[in-house]
Amino acid sequence: MTSGHFPIIRMRRNRYDAWTRRLVAENRLSVDDLIWPVFIIEGSNIVTEVGAMPGVYRVTLDRLAAHVAPVVALGVPAIALFPATPSELKDAEGTESGNPQNLICRATRLLKQEFPHVGLVGDVALDPYTDHGHDGVIRGDYVANDETLSVLTRQSVNQADAGIDIIAPSDMMDGRVAAIRGALDAAGHSHVRIRSYAAKYASAFYGPFREAVGSGSALKGDKKTYQMDPANSDEAMREVALDLAEGADMVMVKPGMPYLDIVRRVHERFGVPTFAYQVSGEYAMIMAAGRNGWLDQERAMMESLLAFKRAGAAGVLTYFAPAAAKILRGS
Repeated sequence: MTSGHFPIIRMRRNRYDAWTRRLVAENRLSVDDLIWPVFIIEGSNIVTEVGAMPGVYRVTLDRLAAHVAPVVALGVPAIALFPATPSELKDAEGTESGNPQNLICRATRLLKQEFPHVGLVGDVALDPYTDHGHDGVIRGDYVANDETLSVLTRQSVNQADAGIDIIAPSDMMDGRVAAIRGALDAAGHSHVRIRSYAAKYASAFYGPFREAVGSGSALKGDKKTYQMDPANSDEAMREVALDLAEGADMVMVKPGMPYLDIVRRVHERFGVPTFAYQVSGEYAMIMAAGRNGWLDQERAMMESLLAFKRAGAAGVLTYFAPAAAKILRGS
């Protein structure tokens, strides 16, 4: 019998029982890998479910601490805040993004007081604040890159002043990481990290999110002149390299599961903390299929999250964070 071949080698031996499978597992998912996106709205005493995202809620600030507390108790290390700005506060220039009393700044101060050891991530882009729904200011019929940078830097410093720990620019303007890093340092926020959405694609998977923050109905046209073409992979490597050279501490790939190849390439090439966003459309698909009995929702959820780790992600922004954390904690 020749060594190295069946039946001397039987790959199934290491799958024989649960404890062996645990011993030889190559990748593991933990609560420490989860970042929870939370939607906040103006008003009082409101907890309202997002229609296209069962189990995901928009909450007013007076209900925010109670909403967050159980997830903090499970050990989820960070929360990403996404505000739904009232339409009367939106304008063409995204002015509300620089208001120290805007929704995300008030939420940040509240959470820092209640949960000082939880990391807070602030999304930096203008779409929650513009009446046209784009991530930057418009000049003519084009989203103007350089004019947008000055607004993004004010937004970033404003969030850092409120207590945001990680600035996460998701706008995809050229040069924004360098501009934000310079502005943060000049304002005394050298410790505030930047996790850039370095490879953010013009994807069809964002629809439920836009419902949650109220930007979808306002959006005029599409975002293809600044978000990446789903056909491109090498371009993502250039985007990541530029953001790192400009001072990004971590990078993000968005969406997640349809772009696991990008996560893997970034992880292997750059060796920096690489995150992925399991976006609203991915969440909605798994939830819908589970509720219709087409797949096992819990197993599909955990398998999808483990796939990010296998691809090389340091962590995942996911709406499944509360449910996954309960399973991982055995509660």
